[in-house]
Amino acid sequence: MSKIILITGASSGFGKATATKFAAGGWNLILTGRRKEKLDELAKALEASYGIKTLCLTFDVQDKKAVFDNLQNLPTEWQAINILVNNAGLALGRDSFENANLEDWETMIDTNVKGLLYASKAVLPMLIKEKGHIINIGSTAGKEVYKDGNVYCASKHAVDAISKAQRIDLLPYQIKVTAIHPGAADTEFSLVRFKGDAEKANAVYTGYTPLMAEDIADTVWYVANTPAHVCINDLVITCVAQANSMYLQK
Repeated sequence: MSKIILITGASSGFGKATATKFAAGGWNLILTGRRKEKLDELAKALEASYGIKTLCLTFDVQDKKAVFDNLQNLPTEWQAINILVNNAGLALGRDSFENANLEDWETMIDTNVKGLLYASKAVLPMLIKEKGHIINIGSTAGKEVYKDGNVYCASKHAVDAISKAQRIDLLPYQIKVTAIHPGAADTEFSLVRFKGDAEKANAVYTGYTPLMAEDIADTVWYVANTPAHVCINDLVITCVAQANSMYLQK
């Protein structure tokens, strides 16, 4: 088989764009997500357009048993995973600490932190065998904390720390670890954060040109295709209107 990339949260946003970019480059895809219909639709379109193979796995990365049941029981021909993209993640709510919802906090921690750990641990033996590459999708929120970001920022700071820890601990296995930290990007992110309130979500991107999902997919492609002896450890990427997680010019 051609090279294999596993992308969590592949049904939309950065994950979908990354799947499309790698399919165009001839890679076979393991696509995971919660929305089976969207995964199947994407897989069918990419197979038809690029002649690649796909394997769709429907589960929520919050569910430890589902993650391990799916990823540790892959068909033999899908076990030679070259790249894991830990993309599944979300923000829920933007409230001051004293007003924030505990369930929102728990969901963000379970998805952004624990889900990343589960997926990484489940496929690590395969990555070790292939001398593979882990690409973690963080956020500018993992570099500076902003007002009302509290636990979302904390979860992305954890992604930053976990990426550094993976890079150190997996050094003997020649596994590359890259963390990519996007700023404001026009995806479903804000619609999810504001729980379907399209007016609030759209207002986030009004008055400037934000990143697009394809910009992050291009970045994933770039870091994945450096020479074997080169690892891009950490990248922060924003649109020109954004300086960091706090400063945005509209």
